[in-house]
Order: sequence, then C-alpha cells, then structure tokens
Amino acid sequence: MKKFTLFLLPICLITTLFFYSKVSSSENKGRKYYEEAGQILWEIQTEEKIIALTFDDGPHRIYTQAVLDVLQKHNAKATFFIVGQNAQKNPEIIARMYEEGHELANHTFTHPLKTTVPNLMKEIQQTDEVIAEISGYRPTLFRPVEGQYTDAMIEAITKEGYKVVMWSWHLDTLDWKSPGVYRIVQTVLKGVKAGNIVLFHDGGGNRAQTVKALEQILPELKKQGYQFVTVSELLEVQNTNKKMEKK
Repeated sequence: MKKFTLFLLPICLITTLFFYSKVSSSENKGRKYYEEAGQILWEIQTEEKIIALTFDDGPHRIYTQAVLDVLQKHNAKATFFIVGQNAQKNPEIIARMYEEGHELANHTFTHPLKTTVPNLMKEIQQTDEVIAEISGYRPTLFRPVEGQYTDAMIEAITKEGYKVVMWSWHLDTLDWKSPGVYRIVQTVLKGVKAGNIVLFHDGGGNRAQTVKALEQILPELKKQGYQFVTVSELLEVQNTNKKMEKK
C-alpha cells in the first residue's frame, strides 16, 4: 500500500502542476498578448519626437487648475484619466479641459482598489455619463486603478469599445508619493523616448510637486524637440505607421 501511495504522489504532483500552469497561463496573458491584440497600450514605436502626458485621479479644484495653467503656457496637450465623483464636484474644470483641447478619459467613479467586473463596468458607465453631461464628449479610453487588471476585466472593458491605457514602465513618476520635485523631473528627463506615455497625478492629494516639476519638464523637452500629444493622437500615429509597414 505504501509503495502504491508513493507511486501515486509524483503523478498527482505532476497533474496538479500541469493543471495550475494551464490555468495560470490562461488567466495571465501578459503584455505581449494584449499589445498584439490591440487591447492595451503602454507606448508606441515611432521615430517622431512625440510623447503623451497623462494625469490620474482628478480633477482637483486647486492642482488640476494649476496643471492646466502650465500646459496652456507651453501649448501642451494632455490626457486626463478622470475619477467620476471628482468630476461631479468640479464640472467647470472638466469643461475647461475639454475647451482647451485636452483628452478626457475614464478612471472609474470612486477609484476602488478592489472590485468585481460588474461593479467596474457600472463605475465606468457612471463616469462616462458625468463627463458626457458636462462636456458632450464620451470617453473611449480607460485606465484601471493603480494599473491593476484581470483578463476578465480587459475582456469586458474592450468588448464595450474602450482602449485600456497604461504607461511606459520607466516613466511612472511616482509623484503621488511626493518624492521631491527633482526626482520627478529627473525621472522624466532621463527616461523619456519618442512614443512614450508619462504617468502623473493631478488629484488624490497634494500635487504641488507635480506642478513645479512640470514647470521644468515642459520647457526642457520642448528644447529637445518633443511635442506633447493626447493618447488618441499617439494611437493615430501608431495606426499610420502600421499601415505604412503593410505597404
């Protein structure tokens, strides 16, 4: 009996590992899969000196206005991933974003750290409705809270016609941690490359460091020949490049 049990143990172990690996691989498709499927964007490959500045968690009645002032000063466009309940509280800021040519995107309604797929879809719809009511524009881009997602979430989100937008991994400024203006500036200036997406925050706390960092980052990148575009404009360049490659 003992010999039979010892014989069965390795078989059970191998079967369990095989089953786990099958489940794991099916539940975690990874960046390569999602990029090729066109469902998630981290950055694009291009030789054009363009980058997309993105801001999460706003609008904030003080810091988002300050960010918009800096962007306006340098004729820079950005994409704002908006939290719906913050938009409800600050409709005039949403209106200003839209009027000044920035892109309005969705970042849930309550910014939940954990949620279910049905609740997430409800939050996305709520935020869309708030933004549309204020601006007349309905977002097509979505960024998950803290960049966390599951395959089920991506499937549900993209099925509704949204593009999920992340950011260039090396250009997470971590400004929400208030690391200091110098560190935010250096993260961007040392890491930036054509086609990148930069992650900032205009809401969720004191963003004075972000505003001060932008005042240094924007003029320096302009000197280097960079143009600041929205994420949708970045996608247009990507689509054009793909069409050229097929010819």
